[in-house]
Amino acid sequence: MTKIVVLDGYTENPGDLSWDALGALGELAVYDRTPADKIIERIGDADAVYTNKTPISRETLNACENVRFIGVLATGYNVVDVDAAKEKGIIVSNIPTYGTDAVGQFAIAMLLEICHHIGHHDQAVHEGRWTNNDDWCFWDYPLSELAGKTMGIIGFGRIGQATGRIAKALGMKVIAYDSYQNEAAKAIGEYVDLDTLLKKSDVIALHCPLFPETDGIINKNTIAKMKDGVIILNNSRGPLIVEQDLTDALNSGKVYAAGLDVVSTEPIRADNPLLGAKNCLITPHISWAPKESRQRLMDIAVDNLKQFLAENPVNIVNP
Repeated sequence: MTKIVVLDGYTENPGDLSWDALGALGELAVYDRTPADKIIERIGDADAVYTNKTPISRETLNACENVRFIGVLATGYNVVDVDAAKEKGIIVSNIPTYGTDAVGQFAIAMLLEICHHIGHHDQAVHEGRWTNNDDWCFWDYPLSELAGKTMGIIGFGRIGQATGRIAKALGMKVIAYDSYQNEAAKAIGEYVDLDTLLKKSDVIALHCPLFPETDGIINKNTIAKMKDGVIILNNSRGPLIVEQDLTDALNSGKVYAAGLDVVSTEPIRADNPLLGAKNCLITPHISWAPKESRQRLMDIAVDNLKQFLAENPVNIVNP
């Protein structure tokens, strides 16, 4: 019987999903979290290992000789030494698409919160400020209407297009920058070069992968090309932004507001400059986490192992 270990299942399944479908494929052990000094022990003689953020190194693979399959419970797979796995003939599979709609929805949710400050005003009402107000209404921040404004999307793949469709439905003009263009996306937005996007956008949303050419793509030089009062959204990868440069731009007012679901180091460090920036909304990397999205992730993770056992591996990242 196939022995299966999940090293850090809590984030994917804090208790509202079931591991039964995975358990049906073999003898299953699930750990909520695995500290570094327990990784080798918990993998033991398992044939298949699942990880989200727990690292699987060459040293670990050398010590756990039975491993034949590694399933990453995420899209990114940098936690696994894929070269070492390939040398040992171990298949590494990831989950390439599962949260497209959820991540696009979350980007727009951050934007709407910035435009209307609903959470703040709800709190003000519950604190009694409306009850004791001299007028029939009040607001503490400028409120913004999106219709007629331009959304610039850097990275116009599945998630970028999902965000673009919602922005378009809100009456926004959508422009996009991407190294790879496709015809279907042109029905949602117009492709432009990066400088044009920076110059014309009222809102800039980041939906590109983290590559050497996109690392720090939002920096003091690109911010200088943007409109005064631009809004920046990032629920892709934290290092796309030079955080001190964005902090300076927020505090000066060059950038009106930012909505961020990702930062350079996660969990966020106490000395991250963005924590002290003006008009900076930060959430703890939860764009992907609606139950429906996590269920899709679970279903694909199970199918990855099922296909491997049927000698037809899919979603391989180390072919």
